[in-house]
Amino acid sequence: MSRKNLNAKTKIPKLLDNKLKNRRINQIYKKFEKSLDINENFIVAVSGGPDSLALSFLSKIYSIKKNLKVKFFIVDHKLRTDSTKEARLVKNVLKKNSINSQILTLKGKKIIGNIQSLARQKRYEFLFAKCKEFKINHVLLGHHLDDLLENFFIRLIRGSGLRGLISLDKKSKKDSINLHRPLLDQRKNDLIFLSNKVFNFYINDPSNEEEKFLRIKIRKLIYNLKKEGLDKDKLTMTINNLKTSNNVINFYVSKNLEKNTFFSIKKDQLILNREFFQQPYEVVFRALSDSIKFVGKKYYSARGKKLDRIIVDIGNDSTYKTTLGGCVIEKVNQTVIISKEH
Repeated sequence: MSRKNLNAKTKIPKLLDNKLKNRRINQIYKKFEKSLDINENFIVAVSGGPDSLALSFLSKIYSIKKNLKVKFFIVDHKLRTDSTKEARLVKNVLKKNSINSQILTLKGKKIIGNIQSLARQKRYEFLFAKCKEFKINHVLLGHHLDDLLENFFIRLIRGSGLRGLISLDKKSKKDSINLHRPLLDQRKNDLIFLSNKVFNFYINDPSNEEEKFLRIKIRKLIYNLKKEGLDKDKLTMTINNLKTSNNVINFYVSKNLEKNTFFSIKKDQLILNREFFQQPYEVVFRALSDSIKFVGKKYYSARGKKLDRIIVDIGNDSTYKTTLGGCVIEKVNQTVIISKEH
């Protein structure tokens, strides 16, 4: 370790360093530091909730100790009347604790429909634009252990496959940007404790007090399951076991894409050979989904019953043509050609 890094702790603002001396907060930080392995500059997404505020504190300490630059962004989605006021309040609270941040405000038409999903997509678009602007390849997100468990049940209710059930990983990639979730081992109660101790503040989303979103109902379900003996530790163990199985499938999906596809740069087409469709069904499903996402340059992978139908029809018909995910999918002789829809 360099002399510069050995002396890094002296750079931690006294106000933050004093908070770090709290035994429980120090334990939270040690778990955070162990979970995060970044040696490059990064961006932190801040909402003002206890999880993102805790993430702000922990990542600020981490950046100083590792001698890295970090940028904090608060996204104002304009979803509520007080959202702009709240964003400014969060910015001021962070500033009082030696954390400088910037507010990114959503402009244009108000988000309607699946609000949480669309807001998340807009938030990523904002953050990825900032990554490009500052030449940064890493974004830290505030998902925690409770989020991991809630997502599992939400996807279970929706009938998701294995990949959907374990959708939250400590590290993933979108549009060449590395997304890190270093709080996935942390319980929400610990993050609330930290936010109260460090900032004496956090924002409660009003929707958390209503039965408006499915996520809130799931929290009550998890609480009731605990009474029956199915606690968070057992649920986490199950999810980790499923992740191991998922990694095995992903290995064969990668092999299928590597061996049985060819991309024509000249024609901007992805060609799938006959062997591509002779793999186990889940391998074919994922590989085809990823192929459509790649060619269509979409944010999410194609999925669902229509993709199931396409795989069946390709196997049954000598000629076949359809569209999905902004792509034209056409069977020609023994190959399938995927091209961008114009």
